[in-house]
Amino acid sequence: MRVDVFTIFPSMFEMFSNHGVIGRAIEQGRLSVQIHDLRMGAGDPHRSVDDSPFGGGAGMVMMPEPLFNAVEQADFSRPLYLLGPAGRPFDQTVARELAEADGFSLLCGRYEGVDQRVGDHLVDGELSLGDFVLAGGEVAAMAIIETVGRLVPGVLGNEMSAADESFGDGLLEYPHYTRPAEFRGWQVPEVLRSGDHGRVDRWRRAQSLARTAALRPDLIEARGGLTAEEHALLEEFGLS
Repeated sequence: MRVDVFTIFPSMFEMFSNHGVIGRAIEQGRLSVQIHDLRMGAGDPHRSVDDSPFGGGAGMVMMPEPLFNAVEQADFSRPLYLLGPAGRPFDQTVARELAEADGFSLLCGRYEGVDQRVGDHLVDGELSLGDFVLAGGEVAAMAIIETVGRLVPGVLGNEMSAADESFGDGLLEYPHYTRPAEFRGWQVPEVLRSGDHGRVDRWRRAQSLARTAALRPDLIEARGGLTAEEHALLEEFGLS
């Protein structure tokens, strides 16, 4: 998979692209992250990309010309998404959609915003990381790349890791434990030490349902509520 990023701060992606899951994926040739400097599209000696807004107001706005020039001069993957608060909310469902493509591109906004003609005529859509304001789209781009990159086949050593985790099926993930079996008087649940893999699977499913119902009831509601089988599973482990 190839991901292209358009930004005025290319150096922000250097460390990100060399560490962790994404760094390994790039090293293994499973993922390519190409960074494009939006200032390369500027035509003045100062490589300006922003100006004051028409109609007045606080802050500066990214100008259309440098952004159009930078994008049109580049070799990149479509679709191209502008990162901004008005975009489609990015979640695990969107991540899976992007992971099924050969590639996509992200345009990082900055300052007070981006000239509307960029959204209307240059990009193919918009994505939003959430209902909060960032200084720019770079952090959002990194989050999207890491989320999608983990879903690319072969990136994770264990393919079950991506399938068996939070939001994989609309639920939060079950709690995890590791050694020691007892820590400061707190015990690892007996079921996880029983060796009964079928019971372990049922316990984990029940825990996932219970945690989601308690912490993110909106996710349960989005699934249409709990089924009779799921209610029975919660009762089996005393979680109803």
